[in-house]
Amino acid sequence: MKRYEVMKHIISEDEKFRRLTGVSPKTFGAMLEILKAAQIKKKAKGGRPNKLKIEDMLLMALEYWREYRTYFHIGVDYGLSESNVYQTIKWIEEVLIKDGLFSLPGKKALLDEDTEIEMILPDATETPIERPKRGRKITTLEKRNATP
Repeated sequence: MKRYEVMKHIISEDEKFRRLTGVSPKTFGAMLEILKAAQIKKKAKGGRPNKLKIEDMLLMALEYWREYRTYFHIGVDYGLSESNVYQTIKWIEEVLIKDGLFSLPGKKALLDEDTEIEMILPDATETPIERPKRGRKITTLEKRNATP
């Protein structure tokens, strides 16, 4: 299924495209350029052509990240097996992280003095549970007479 061809009209509408994929069309284009370069490098030695276009593979990965659907459900939509969906999404993640444009800063960035850290601390103090004490006769007694 060529989902990118179906969605071309949505790409011109920034808000709808962002709601659908989680990224803006400009970011999608930047991701696409990185993936196309990596695809050319990967297929330079030859190999079997992919069943999906690179645009559809990126949409599949964004759909997975946005909706947390299972590989099985995504595979049914795109006509792929679960393992193929997993491998494709994993490859896209690795390429985007390796490029550096879409990777998060590491732990050492937090240690930098120029970084301003904002902390939110929830109140998690322990409070005792109010229960009747054992062996004490403070409890309310019930009337034991049978009602007529």
